[in-house]
Amino acid sequence: MSTFSLLNTATTSLWAQRRALDVTGQNIANVNTEGYSRQRADLQAIGGSVVPAFYSVGDGIGGGVNADKLTRIRDAFLEGRGHAEHANSAQLLAETEAFQFAEQAFREPGTTGLQNLMADMWRGWQDVANKPEDPAARGQVLKRLETLVGGLHFSSAQLDGRWQQTRENLDVLVADVNAAAETIAQLNTAILRASQTGKPANDLADRRDLLIMKLADQVGVSVRPQDGGVLDVIVGGTSLVTGGTASKLAVEGSDDLAGYATDRPRVVTDPGGFTVTVGGTAGGQLHALNSILPTYRGELDKVAQTLATQLNDTHREGFDLDGVAGDPLVGPDPVSASSIKVLITDPRKLAASTIDSGTGNLGRANADKLSQLGQGVGSPDTAYRQMIVELGVQSAVSQRNLDIQSVITGQVDANRESVAGVNLDEEMTNMLSFQHAYSAAGRLVTAIDELLDVLINRTGRVGL
Repeated sequence: MSTFSLLNTATTSLWAQRRALDVTGQNIANVNTEGYSRQRADLQAIGGSVVPAFYSVGDGIGGGVNADKLTRIRDAFLEGRGHAEHANSAQLLAETEAFQFAEQAFREPGTTGLQNLMADMWRGWQDVANKPEDPAARGQVLKRLETLVGGLHFSSAQLDGRWQQTRENLDVLVADVNAAAETIAQLNTAILRASQTGKPANDLADRRDLLIMKLADQVGVSVRPQDGGVLDVIVGGTSLVTGGTASKLAVEGSDDLAGYATDRPRVVTDPGGFTVTVGGTAGGQLHALNSILPTYRGELDKVAQTLATQLNDTHREGFDLDGVAGDPLVGPDPVSASSIKVLITDPRKLAASTIDSGTGNLGRANADKLSQLGQGVGSPDTAYRQMIVELGVQSAVSQRNLDIQSVITGQVDANRESVAGVNLDEEMTNMLSFQHAYSAAGRLVTAIDELLDVLINRTGRVGL
């Protein structure tokens, strides 16, 4: 190696250590940047000639060092785990919120809950049985019945409103997914071009991975690597992003709870209309739309139907103050929680007696029978309590599963961060190492300069 070639070796070292310092500074600057993956400058020796030649003059030592390659530290396996666990957490969160809202709609336990309203209504019939001649007792049972009907209307409206809001949220979420998919496709194209021209695209890859993790939360995704750093995004076995091309999703199905049974909401490809099995928040919302909310809406309707059937059948068996057979108390037929209403407004028409004794009929046996309807296996109270207990159990199970999944997701994220995140202690150590290496390369330049000074200015001079 010639003296001047040694200067080139020292120059490559200065450049490589400075580039490594630049990378370290970039890592430190982005220690709190969401989605940033730490980078590493890969130092590689510039080797000497290893091919023998007749006129070869290489000494085989090498020509210094280069730091052209920047490696983005990322673990593909942990990223895949992160996508799966984030999707599971988001889906469980959406389902748990649906269960919790159903609990709020029924307001149990509490003084405004349907259980308490039904108990008040049955006590009202007992008051009528105690004082069948008292207009106040008869009037208050009608008011309590109207309050109970209003409670049924409120719970039904709450469930319907939550269903409608969830349906609208799903539309917004799918639109956001389509926008993110289009951005990922554009980033794929930019990363491929950078790869083809030999330029680093680590920042672009960070942006893309952040969007993919967002998609994992929203619809649940998996990725498939392609050449040139490109990632294809898969949702439920359907390609959402293929290279630089993005597909679209859409929501089809009923826009209201009344029509969901014949036209259930679903996520489909657009165009094509093929159903896509989604996870994440969208999966949880679909479960709420097609299972959780309709189930408890239907159970509430059954409670209303049982209440109406038993009240009307028993009321028809009695006679009012004028000796007239009792008319239906609530309707219309068929009844539901949203349509039920009180049909009798005149307290005299309450059929409290089991016998027809004409005008001034003060019998009380039928009122007593009505007051006992809240007891027994087939009573509306029993059916309602069973529904509330089931709701409480399912909500608790969902919350417990979410808590467990949150711990798992947190552990996976911690593992991902330990690989891809910036460790300031490590970066400070690297910075000192590269700084000393840069100083050593500078000292080598000084040594070569002194050597050249001796050779040029002192060689051949005699007597000095």
